[in-house]
Amino acid sequence: MTDADEPAGVADDPGTGPVIDGGRGAGEGAPPDVPHWDDEYVDRVSDRLLSNYDLEKDYRVRGEVFPLYGQLSMTSHKQFLHPALSYARHDSAEHLFVRRVGSVTVAELERLVALAHDLADEWIVADEEHFGTEFTFALVVPAIPDEVRAFVADFSDRTLLKYGYYGHYEVNLVVVAPGREAHVASEGADVWRAFAPWADTDGEQPGLIDRLLGVLGR
Repeated sequence: MTDADEPAGVADDPGTGPVIDGGRGAGEGAPPDVPHWDDEYVDRVSDRLLSNYDLEKDYRVRGEVFPLYGQLSMTSHKQFLHPALSYARHDSAEHLFVRRVGSVTVAELERLVALAHDLADEWIVADEEHFGTEFTFALVVPAIPDEVRAFVADFSDRTLLKYGYYGHYEVNLVVVAPGREAHVASEGADVWRAFAPWADTDGEQPGLIDRLLGVLGR
């Protein structure tokens, strides 16, 4: 998304507060180009994601196929009196890959983590404006093995780019068994709420601004 394409931002302070742009506005409804998934559960998940994510069906990358792929792009900057007088721009993004599988192992999760590192090398433009990129893999399964639950719960993978001068990227994992109303997510995987509404005590998806401010506060 270029600056010319960005919607009007929201500023905490009209003088120097952060302005956050990107994503679809909540409450706009499903845009006509959002695909429909034959998998009823995945289709419901897409309904919870579409206000913030650009969604694609049957996304292919490096020989892998993910029935649902979502991309969230955010830009924050400060402005002085007028949008033309902006500074301190930071770009953040999340790439979400969703797949239903018959079973899951720690080895399969480790393979997806390796894929994320390969994509980071290819996709991230590491410069002063890059703040952070997240690669999140969500697997839908019949049941969650104990070893997988332990691995995901303890999982953390964050890489600084040029000692943090060019931001960072992070790999997140979510494994969910909707038939059992069970899930496990790594610490940085805020999107788990879209997959496990039964466990979301506040009943709300984190908004776009909340997501970015949460990342900035880490």
